[in-house]
Amino acid sequence: MILNIKNETAPLKTVVLGQPYSNGKEPKLEETYDAKSYETVLNATYPTEEDIAAEMNSFEQVLVRHGVEVLRPLILPNSNQVYARDVAFVIDDKIITSNIIPDRADEQEAYAPIYSQIAFNKIYNLPEKAHVEGGDVVLCNDTVFVGTYTEHDYPQYKTARTNAYAISFLKELFPDKTFIALELEKNDTDPRKGILHLDCTFMPVANDKAIIYREGFRDRKDYNLLLDFFGKDNVFEITQEEMYYMNTNVFSISPQIVVSEERFTRLNHHMQHEWGLTVEAIPYFEISKMGGLLRCSTLPLVRE
Repeated sequence: MILNIKNETAPLKTVVLGQPYSNGKEPKLEETYDAKSYETVLNATYPTEEDIAAEMNSFEQVLVRHGVEVLRPLILPNSNQVYARDVAFVIDDKIITSNIIPDRADEQEAYAPIYSQIAFNKIYNLPEKAHVEGGDVVLCNDTVFVGTYTEHDYPQYKTARTNAYAISFLKELFPDKTFIALELEKNDTDPRKGILHLDCTFMPVANDKAIIYREGFRDRKDYNLLLDFFGKDNVFEITQEEMYYMNTNVFSISPQIVVSEERFTRLNHHMQHEWGLTVEAIPYFEISKMGGLLRCSTLPLVRE
């Protein structure tokens, strides 16, 4: 398999979709590692495996209908494998295996059959000190935006997933790309105050458009940088409540087709009627209760 991912929206050919089965029992409050899961466990609204499977299967059906090859990881017993984006990510023709949090390290075993289709010299493992997850890496051709948190209390946050060391490593690996670090707000227990990954506060769609939640960035200059990059008229700004429901975490099949959650009424109307996109609106609400949505569930391998 010749990997090729340069941006978030080029026509999709091959993607890994996470696995909904054999999820294991609901985590205890102290076992959660993101604010949304913390909240849903606290409120006894954590999703069932049956609901997760139904939503992921509807997502797969949309992908297949649009001619996308969908690969799935092996099913590991009692392991939450919904969010493929955290396990690895592709830039150009290289796949970088994330140093995901220890609680989830076993997930990587399930990707062995997929890795076996990739040339070994295109597979990169991060140094132990380098922390990065795919949800923090957003590609815009020669520019790569990376969500990070660089304060001294980084180790104290379960939701701080990408550090400066990892960004330095990626810069060495891709010297022709411009990497732009964006500092994110962090909060382990309140999903309205913290941002888990960059794709929970910012996402490009179409060829030149973007969805952005302004308050997700610790420094206003990072928000202004994105505004300048895309142009104010090409940005759809979401509210705190829309961020809470993960309106930025949509997934593009092509520049013209985007998969979104059916409850994102304001966003979906804008993408359809103002930007002229085809919106595939599907149910994905239950999966959002675990801290991620559509983009988080995918690991794109090949785009045109």
